[in-house]
Amino acid sequence: MAGHRDAQAGQCAGLCGERLVTPLVLMVTGGGRSLEDLRTLKNDTALNQVLKQDVLPSTDAVGDWLRRTGTGTGLDGLDRINRRAVATRIRQIGIQAHTLDGDASQIVAEKEAAHFTYQGEQGYMPMIGHLAEAGVVIHEEFREGNIAPATQNLEFIQACEARLPKGHRIAHVRLDSAGYQADLFNHCEDTGKTFAIGGRLDAPTLQAIAEIPESAWKTYADCAVAETVHSMNDTRKSFRLIVVKYPRQAELFDDSPKYHVITSNRVESAADTLIWYRQRGEVSENGIQELKIGFGMERMPCGQFKANAAFFRIGVLAHNLFVLFKHSALGEGWQRHPSRHRALAPVSPAGQARAACRRLGIEDRQREPRPVPQHPRPHFRLRYRQSQSLVSSSFTAETTPGAARHGAARFVPSD
Repeated sequence: MAGHRDAQAGQCAGLCGERLVTPLVLMVTGGGRSLEDLRTLKNDTALNQVLKQDVLPSTDAVGDWLRRTGTGTGLDGLDRINRRAVATRIRQIGIQAHTLDGDASQIVAEKEAAHFTYQGEQGYMPMIGHLAEAGVVIHEEFREGNIAPATQNLEFIQACEARLPKGHRIAHVRLDSAGYQADLFNHCEDTGKTFAIGGRLDAPTLQAIAEIPESAWKTYADCAVAETVHSMNDTRKSFRLIVVKYPRQAELFDDSPKYHVITSNRVESAADTLIWYRQRGEVSENGIQELKIGFGMERMPCGQFKANAAFFRIGVLAHNLFVLFKHSALGEGWQRHPSRHRALAPVSPAGQARAACRRLGIEDRQREPRPVPQHPRPHFRLRYRQSQSLVSSSFTAETTPGAARHGAARFVPSD
């Protein structure tokens, strides 16, 4: 990263890529939501002294750099940096067969050039791939809002696998119904990948469900589960169709059941496959929520698509670096905390800087000394009268000077 410089327009007033990316990573990790929040870092003298940041870019300079980075080779450079961070995290867990959880997520952005998504809102629809065991984003593809989540899922899986270190592979794939595609199923079968992918309730699927005998359903407290064998026109092998049937509330709707289907080629029981598939909610859906809310990727700063693609990639890099930090420097009890959790405030960039300042004796001019009150806290008397229907006497809670300091009180009969 230190050697990556803006190749098209000089060096942004003499600042290399490191001097521009590092403040952005610190900003989104610390809870920043817009480029204007860079001013908070710029005014934090303690943090700048500890990190030896004598020059910080202005918000205008960062915005210009994002626009140039998106149209130049900067996105490839950021991708190479992220691959190094992912490789470091993968070495920590010590496995070579990985589970990929892929999902698209809407980012609402009322930009002039942004397109409307299938949900009817203006914004973007990036595709995000998580490695379940490592907890990092292996790859993301920033997309226009009018790109359907089902677009080029196979190519995305191949791009994720290409970013793994040598000797590693994607062994398992979990996707929602956007991945219900014959070419993706064939690819998983040809390359030895197991998969669990959400299905679609089209006419052939409903026909297959109707042919399941009643004795094949296994009943649970709130649903029933059965399975059958199914295929698509272009799939070379058939696959399991696991069906979950939920009853409807008869007094509100018709009494026909509601179905949810999962397709898979795994050999375990239907219940175990469902449990494994639903773990993507923790990895992918909660991971995207952490990326968007914890690292500020729910909003984009620029009006240009490619500039926002660069900003989103920096947010992914910050997320992965934070995961790497949690598993390298913190105890096991801290590793599941999201970045926005208040328990992690001491390990945020500002918290680390202030702790270092106390050790090194560096004055933080940002923090004014707490004013000392000129007058002691006044004594007070609290009277509490219970209802005469319950007790005939009343009591007074009276604080003494010592009790006022310690928040204690004693109850004495009133006059």
